[in-house]
Amino acid sequence: MSENLPIVYLGRHGETAWTLSRQHTGLTDLPLTERGEGTARRLGERLKGLTFAKVLTSPLKRAARTCELAGFGGVAEVDRDLGEWDYGQYEGSRSDEIRAERPDWQLFRDGCPGGESPEQVSVRADRIVRLVRAVSGDVLLFSSGHFLRVLAVRWLGLEVTANCRFFMLSTASLSALGYEHDLSRPVIRLWNETRHVEV
Repeated sequence: MSENLPIVYLGRHGETAWTLSRQHTGLTDLPLTERGEGTARRLGERLKGLTFAKVLTSPLKRAARTCELAGFGGVAEVDRDLGEWDYGQYEGSRSDEIRAERPDWQLFRDGCPGGESPEQVSVRADRIVRLVRAVSGDVLLFSSGHFLRVLAVRWLGLEVTANCRFFMLSTASLSALGYEHDLSRPVIRLWNETRHVEV
């Protein structure tokens, strides 16, 4: 693998109260918990020594604060396309509650009533993919779990509905998208690294 090819690093935001309760947190602008703030700082320590041509963050408080605590608040640009999935009527609900009413429901296939469809989130992810591929150098993104899963799948050119469920992400995790040999071969270089969180 050539070390000269650009890498797109993905930082998932730190823990929130709804992360702990497993509630779908789309546009609800929750702060990080105290532990979430600590793991965001440790994510910054994990990123020490790396340089980035561009840093982008979701406008949502949990991602922007993670970006700030990781040490990149002064250079980050806000990009609305990095916002989490809009869960519409399912905002604040847990998956088991939704499946009690809709047993066959799958987020990445069905989307959310009154919120975004998988196709709409894919369009946002594709815009981010085009944006970061145009940057000369490494990029760092801060966002939320479901959006980053869609982004990774679209980076590979795969369909969201069939593939996102395989890409689990923990809070304050680090992942990296890149290439094998040349820019025509996108790959996942690193996924869901959490060693820095577990210290």
